[in-house]
Amino acid sequence: MRILKITIGLMGLALAAAAATSASAETTWQHNHPRRVEVNHRLANQNHRITMERREGELTRAQAHSLRKQDRAIRAQERVYASQHGGHITRGEQRQLNGQLNTVSREIAH
Repeated sequence: MRILKITIGLMGLALAAAAATSASAETTWQHNHPRRVEVNHRLANQNHRITMERREGELTRAQAHSLRKQDRAIRAQERVYASQHGGHITRGEQRQLNGQLNTVSREIAH
């Protein structure tokens, strides 16, 4: 009986350790770095602007699709950068992403 209790106790500890390990792995991506937050906020804002311009008839369906495709490419690049730096992006990478976002933003407002 005592061996069973010890075995159950050890299994509980192993499960707790596994849960803590997976939780710490998730927190790397849950805690957003300020540069990532800024870039992702701009992407969300541009998506909203595209939606509003499309509703108002200022953009065609094809134009909206093209702009969203460009934004998806920027978001994908941001994720690649973040994966290379433990969830962060560098200032230079942020500047590059912001330049790309500025180009798309001008296309929305034309």
